[in-house]
Amino acid sequence: MDWNQFGLQTRSVRAGQHRTPEQEHSDPIFATSSYVFDSARQAQARFAGEEVGNIYSRFTNPTVRAFEERLAALEGGERCIATASGMAAILTLCMGLLKAGDHVVCSRSVFGNTVLLFKNYLGKFGVKTSFVTLTDLNAWESAICENTRFLFLETPSNPLTEIADIAALAELAHSSGCLLVVDNVFCTPILQRPLALGADLVVHSATKYLDGQGRCVGGAIVGRAELLDQAIYPFLRTGGAALSPFNAWVFLKGLETLSLRMRAHCDNALQLARWLESQPKVERVYYPGLPSHPQYELVKRQQDGAGGIVSFVVRGGREAAWKLIDSTRLISITANLGDVKTTITHPATTTHSRLSEEERKQAGIDEGLVRISVGLEAVEDIIADLERGL
Repeated sequence: MDWNQFGLQTRSVRAGQHRTPEQEHSDPIFATSSYVFDSARQAQARFAGEEVGNIYSRFTNPTVRAFEERLAALEGGERCIATASGMAAILTLCMGLLKAGDHVVCSRSVFGNTVLLFKNYLGKFGVKTSFVTLTDLNAWESAICENTRFLFLETPSNPLTEIADIAALAELAHSSGCLLVVDNVFCTPILQRPLALGADLVVHSATKYLDGQGRCVGGAIVGRAELLDQAIYPFLRTGGAALSPFNAWVFLKGLETLSLRMRAHCDNALQLARWLESQPKVERVYYPGLPSHPQYELVKRQQDGAGGIVSFVVRGGREAAWKLIDSTRLISITANLGDVKTTITHPATTTHSRLSEEERKQAGIDEGLVRISVGLEAVEDIIADLERGL
């Protein structure tokens, strides 16, 4: 089936399903660790790569494959590799593409653990990383070296929702002999498709919007089949950062409603962001759907919606931010995002707490900053819950 001829909503529901002889209508869960071969010769051919087929569920499982095919169809990629978590996806990508002596250019405005992975762990093995301002194209260009292997970024960024010009960065990367890797967790392919804008690889924390209900942990990498099969898949097969069949099945169910949910998240988030801008105790609101956002025009060109993440600075620093968070009764105090339930967190002391004070300052993580992942409750109730603390 050529899924490119179908709309995103149809791909979300139909792509990747291969019915068994039982003719099931819903996707099955293949809860098995191993597979039986018809003969010793077939086993030899499978292990040697001479025959396509299941070998061992660490790297071949029909339920996981169904999720991979569906997400690849949504992102417009040829191939997808699913992993045990979003961070496992980034690690798998790095282990497949990098070697000692290589260099990476990474946005400063990424998830705190991503910074630590590049800086503290890959650095131990001789991979150097330069961190630059996400929206400064000149800074990206100046940081590229002869041994730069790829550029890595999140757009929108976490938690300030800064927007990078993907097409411009893709052109810069390719003219320098590099790859462009985009973390698309905030938008999902419903709102943004980086591969169509020139990116080489897209990574996901499926834990977030792809699941949508905070049930399971998983990740994925999407891109060209040749690049994934030759450079990245071998590490997954050997390293074992495998997605479980049950989690893959949950994500399949999540993808079926992804389009509907993302539109609803966007609608609620925009209403909340507009309300927050009118509040005297709110110093600044970060939301790509507001005309006050620095990259508002780029958002309209590059994305099909502004997303469900709203961040804002409360006057009074950490004390005021914590007072607001602790005053909520409906909203969940948790660092996860992308859930149908609205969540709230204080990035400086949670998601970015392992960064140094200087690193947080460079990333714009103010002590008064609060991040909200806007859920699907009645937006009037979300506003009322926040109003108590303000």
